[in-house]
Amino acid sequence: MMPPDQDRHAWAMESARMLRTGQMSELNLGRIAEELEDRGRSEKQALSSHLKVLVLHLLKWRYQPAFRGLSWKLSITHARDEVMELLEDSPSLRATLPELLMRRYPAARRRAILETGLREETFPRASPFTLDQLLDADDWT
Repeated sequence: MMPPDQDRHAWAMESARMLRTGQMSELNLGRIAEELEDRGRSEKQALSSHLKVLVLHLLKWRYQPAFRGLSWKLSITHARDEVMELLEDSPSLRATLPELLMRRYPAARRRAILETGLREETFPRASPFTLDQLLDADDWT
């Protein structure tokens, strides 16, 4: 079997086949465990990234109302859709949202300051959005 560092996809497919056919002795269980953990981290990282983009665009939406347009609305909608899809696929990630919002808000705030050119004091130091507001497709606070 090809090592996972040479062709990760082929290794994963072959390992899945061996699991299904009961060839347990040929499996690298440690590596499978690592891959599963990596997958979990990747999903959490994707959620974190989409949450940051969502917050960034909602900050711009709120604090630059004169520039509201279809592009921002589409970006907000896309980020919400991505967050919701990740939560549908992995509901246990919902429990990480408060910590992710607290951790990612400062980066979204810094980026909003840079992108808008508005004074730092314009943007609150803590998220002005609740998780319910962030996830509500009809909320344009």
